[in-house]
Amino acid sequence: MTTLSATLLALTSVVAVVDWWATWNQRREVRMIAKPLTLALLIGVALSVEPFDSQVRTWMVIGLVLSLGGDIFLLFEEKFFVFGLASFLLGHIAYVIAMQYERDSTLALLVGLALVAASVAVVGRRIVGAVNRGDHPELTGPVIAYLVVISAMVVSAFGTMGAAAIVGAVLFYISDATLAWNRFVQPFRAGPLAVMVTYHLGQIGLTMWLVM
Repeated sequence: MTTLSATLLALTSVVAVVDWWATWNQRREVRMIAKPLTLALLIGVALSVEPFDSQVRTWMVIGLVLSLGGDIFLLFEEKFFVFGLASFLLGHIAYVIAMQYERDSTLALLVGLALVAASVAVVGRRIVGAVNRGDHPELTGPVIAYLVVISAMVVSAFGTMGAAAIVGAVLFYISDATLAWNRFVQPFRAGPLAVMVTYHLGQIGLTMWLVM
């Protein structure tokens, strides 16, 4: 990592912790700044590192920019939830493309597929069922599409054999599963905090894959 990228990563970590604090304490005015700033700084990290492949970096930056858009939309989640979902879905597609450049192991990819299949059977099925029976059944299709795409991202991460990519993708998967469970199945007090901690750590992991 360069000095600039290391500095930006440290700032990313500090602002992320501020956002976690604001999430737990329900300080919306702080989150309006800290949440998008965390991803903006992380984009700076991705742009300032010396990546192992410039094409991979391009697609990862696209994914981070789309994630930033999703973060902003979800600050107004009741009004713009579908737009946030679409932005993150496109971001995951960008991540999948980046990871396909570095696919290294079919066996590891199959391990990822098995893990995702088990997760969908145990958790994903419950979430989709809850969406379909809830107040907004029209979201069932978009939620299924999102589940398919983020699952493909996790499987692709395993295929790279990159530890940072795998850990980052799995944490992102846990974050989104927690968000969906908290929103559609059963809300719980620590849910929003768990979503943000795993989300930020997941995005940092995916970004660190560029230099590992």
